[in-house]
Amino acid sequence: MIAKIMAATADGKAAPSQRYGRWMSKYAIYMVFIAMCIVMSILSPVFLTVANLLNVLTQMASIGLLALGVTIIIITRGIDLSSGSVLAVAAVVSASMAQSLDWGMRMYPNLPELPVIVPILAALAVGALCGYINGALIAYTGIPPFIATLGMMIIARGAALLYSDGRPVSSLIESYQWIGQGSVLGLPVPVLIFIVMAVVSYILLNYTRFGKYAYAIGGNETAAYVSGINVKKYKILVYTYAGVLAGIAALILAARINSGQPGLGVMYELDAIAAATVGGVSHAGGIGTIQGTIIGTMIMGVLQNGLDLLNVSAYWQQMVKGLVIVIAVIFDMKRHKKSA
Repeated sequence: MIAKIMAATADGKAAPSQRYGRWMSKYAIYMVFIAMCIVMSILSPVFLTVANLLNVLTQMASIGLLALGVTIIIITRGIDLSSGSVLAVAAVVSASMAQSLDWGMRMYPNLPELPVIVPILAALAVGALCGYINGALIAYTGIPPFIATLGMMIIARGAALLYSDGRPVSSLIESYQWIGQGSVLGLPVPVLIFIVMAVVSYILLNYTRFGKYAYAIGGNETAAYVSGINVKKYKILVYTYAGVLAGIAALILAARINSGQPGLGVMYELDAIAAATVGGVSHAGGIGTIQGTIIGTMIMGVLQNGLDLLNVSAYWQQMVKGLVIVIAVIFDMKRHKKSA
């Protein structure tokens, strides 16, 4: 009888702590984001202005798109180090097809001014091709994702330099520039594109076979294969989708600066991985959400913007970013260990 009472008492004490732990695990990232916004608004009155907040969202749109793709890849227990370089090659290819006649005809005499849909499709096709190659290499050769995407990172960067002869491709048509500089109902087009693709990614991950199989592969690839899932096919699809998102990010970035440059996207892949990691995507596989990645992207954006407003050196900013990534991974490892 005494033993039963002690056990009931222990359960009663444990239950609230377990509920608190689950609550913190689910909502801690949102609390961190709110706390950061409050601190930054106190340190800099400019932070909470509409212009600055829209600037933060616009700046993070490209990285956010890469982070959406990386999220699904990490959920499958993979990694993508090539997204920044894929962005660069997609940017120079699409920009070369979006030349205005007054400048483009001098560089490409035989190329007429093309409708904006052509460079858009070119960027998406380049991104999808690079992603497909990544996925096929990983699925059919057994190469670790780290090595396969590292190789693609180097190849794609070289391809961007070769295609553009190491020079920026500038003077783009106005309809192309609108993708990065336009606005609809006061919201910048890059932000709207990011919102749309975040919704698409959320639906794919939560309400389709694609997403369910991605979680299954990341949770236990052998069990997923035994249960009849075509693991190779869905790995290829995951990396191809990430490549498409990199192509969209390329459109936004090239249009924003009115130039496709082979040096675009340097270190963007690490920022994307950081945003996903901070957002709670587990590198152990099978765990992660799109909404978490969105908050992670916003945290990285607020951090960078706040440090800029406080005139913190860019060198210190890199160190702070690295520290945030390490802390996020340590937290993820501890949380995964407790749940195991």
